[in-house]
This record gives sequence, C-alpha cells and structure tokens, in this order.
Amino acid sequence: MDAAHWQPCSPERHQLGEGARWYEGRLYFVDLLRGVLHSWAPGAGPGGPRCEAEPGVPLGAVAPVAGRPGEWIAAAGPGVALLRPGGEPRWLARPEEGAPRPMRMNDAACDPRGRFWATSMAADATPGAGSLHRVDRDGSPHRVLTGLTVPNGPAFDGAGTTMYLADSARGLIASHAVDPDSGQLGPARPFVRLGPDEGRPDGMTVDDRGFLWVALWGAGRVHCYDPAGGLRESVAVPTPHVSSVAFGGGRMYVTTALHRLAEPDRLAGAVLARPSRVTAPPVARYRPQPR
Repeated sequence: MDAAHWQPCSPERHQLGEGARWYEGRLYFVDLLRGVLHSWAPGAGPGGPRCEAEPGVPLGAVAPVAGRPGEWIAAAGPGVALLRPGGEPRWLARPEEGAPRPMRMNDAACDPRGRFWATSMAADATPGAGSLHRVDRDGSPHRVLTGLTVPNGPAFDGAGTTMYLADSARGLIASHAVDPDSGQLGPARPFVRLGPDEGRPDGMTVDDRGFLWVALWGAGRVHCYDPAGGLRESVAVPTPHVSSVAFGGGRMYVTTALHRLAEPDRLAGAVLARPSRVTAPPVARYRPQPR
C-alpha cells in the first residue's frame, strides 16, 4: 500500500506524538516530551487539536476513567496520575521517583478488566533499566517486569488473556498470557523480532479480528500481524518516525514525531489519517473500585 492516501489532521507538528486513542468520536494523543494531552475531532474545521491536560511533566499515554467524564489515568513523569482539565495531577504512584538514574514513564494502556499497565525507561535509554507496572482497580501499584530498555505497548486482545509488549531497542515484541481475574502475567514468549532495517516496534493496538497493528519507528510503516505472528499487511507512512496507531470512525490514525530527525520532512510530527475498513474495540477504561 502506498503512502499517498494519508492526510494530516491539522497543521500542527508535534515533537514526539504518541499514545493515539479513539474515544467517543475524538482522537486523543499526547506530545510526550512537551507533556500535553491533545484531542481532535473529524470535521472540527481549521482549528488545531484541543489541549485536554498539561500536567507539567512528560506524558506517555492515557486512558479514560470509567464513570468520571473528562478524567484520565496517565503514565506521566515518574509514575501514574489522574488528570482533569485545568487541575493538578493526583498521583496514584511514583515508582521511578528517586531512582539511581533519571527515569520517565513511556507508554501505557488499560486491559479489558480495567487495570492500567504502564512502562518506564531511563531518560538516556540505559539498557535494562526499564520496567512494566500495573495499577490495579483499588489503586495499588505493582512492578511486574524488569530488565526492559525502551518498552512500548502494552496491547491486549479482546478477552484480556494475551498481552503484547514491545522492547523497541531490541526490536522484539513478546506476548504474555494474562490471568484476567488477577492480572498475573505468564512468561514472555517471542512473538515478532524485527531486523535492524525494519524499524523499531513502537505503539500497538489490537483490532476486532485479534490482529496486532504495530507502528514502526524509523521505518515509515505500520505492520499488521495475525495471532500466530504472521505478517498480514504492511502500510507505508510518508514520514519515518511512526509512533502509535489507532482506528475509529472509518479511519486509521498514526502519530509521528519530529524527535531525532536532523532534516524533518513536511509531515514529520503530524497526526495522519487515511480511510480504513479495519475496526477495533472501544478503548479500554480504567475502572476504579467504588470507595
């Protein structure tokens, strides 16, 4: 598939666009290093994306909070916080605060049972310094995997029994069995390994067929894999640093980045869209237990 069908959603260009989520008729995404949560609605006219939250720290990814309109749970700065427009972050956990080296949260998603999973990494991408964290519905934090370098995802199948997790620096996507009741992870199983000329696996999402879509940083592509790890589709994107992918409203969306491009092209950092027949489940929400 050629890259000609992509169109920018707005004139804005983002330093490090990430975390695309389609929710209630709008596309939500972050500019990670600038620490801004944006949203954009198709047909909104010439105006740019709307700022939904700006917590004052790097912002990796968010998920909506069930029963609390306008509230988001976020992988932010050194941990996980609840965000509301115009308000200060309400921290649930700051597991990377005071670490031996500067750390930040990187990517995140909820599973279908309403738990929030977030990754962390060293600011300088020190090998093995990153982790995967889980915040349960009661707000309790758990560090569930260590030894990661640049962890991206996670993404879950519709049943919540399989989690996909990329370590971008290693070019590896692993799958884990998940106990949907407890959130306990099974051991990592290699799912896809990408060669050095294929780009690095970044943000991911699972469609309604159970196929995994992966943004390939540095390669200007999005790959689609079936549940056995077979490559089913490769979609070209007209700028190299593709960072996340989402589906909604008859479109496929990707975020891209200006970050680490010495000579950015005219679409670097844009949020891009193209028509698509692919559909995906509604974005999973964080479901806090009643107090």
